[in-house]
Amino acid sequence: MIFRDSDLFDILDLVRTAGQREILPRFRRFDAPDIVEKKSSIDLVTDADLKTEAYLTAEILKRWPEALVVGEEACESNPALVSALPDADLAFVIDPVDGTFNFQAGLPVFGTNLAVVKRGETIAALIHDCVLADTLVASKGAGARWLRADGTVAAIRVAAATELSMMVGTISINDIGQEERRRIAGNLAQTRMAFAYNCSAYEYWLVATGKVHFIGHHKLMPWDHLAGVLLHEEAGGVTRRFDGSPYLPGQTTGGILSAPDADSWEMILSRVVLAS
Repeated sequence: MIFRDSDLFDILDLVRTAGQREILPRFRRFDAPDIVEKKSSIDLVTDADLKTEAYLTAEILKRWPEALVVGEEACESNPALVSALPDADLAFVIDPVDGTFNFQAGLPVFGTNLAVVKRGETIAALIHDCVLADTLVASKGAGARWLRADGTVAAIRVAAATELSMMVGTISINDIGQEERRRIAGNLAQTRMAFAYNCSAYEYWLVATGKVHFIGHHKLMPWDHLAGVLLHEEAGGVTRRFDGSPYLPGQTTGGILSAPDADSWEMILSRVVLAS
């Protein structure tokens, strides 16, 4: 199966349509029965998630009928989709509404993540903000761009390296034990400012556009990270798992850290993520 760089813009048209049709009409306008807990009170799914993913999956399969589609909500009932990702000839990885907790709370800090994977390599990615109608897009080896709602396009670049005391960033600690949470939270006090949005889409948006210096996560689900990692790397940054290895489709363990360059990555890992 063939996927060309220009095909990413056809996918973007689908994502924009899904946002206008399925997400925005439900934002700040639905009642509690439309929200379902998955594993906890902060792990939620809404009609917007389900209907957006269903629409995108159906439209993608019309164009690429033999492709693997790995959607967050589909994987709830079929986790084997993730393990099939590394060997797929062509795959599309979708998080229809990343930041569902924020979405259901009426906070406009959420986005749609979509990554295109070919034989174990992420070759294209986008993160779309349907509220502002802005999108970040990247193709492997071709850089990353910000497509603004007004039609203007700008290349994006990660922040310049600096001392840890001048850095702004976050290490997500929602999915780790209490003692480790205390340790990392304390280590973040060495930075200029720590933040948390509970939304990978916005965290990768900020780190890829140079608004923050670093982000890190312990839980590695492909719909949360594949698109953002390619955007960050194409914007000049360094993203690796905590053991220093590259993050690849299908990997779900090992932690991940994004930073401006290799030296910054090593410093943040040793002084924030791992330091006791």
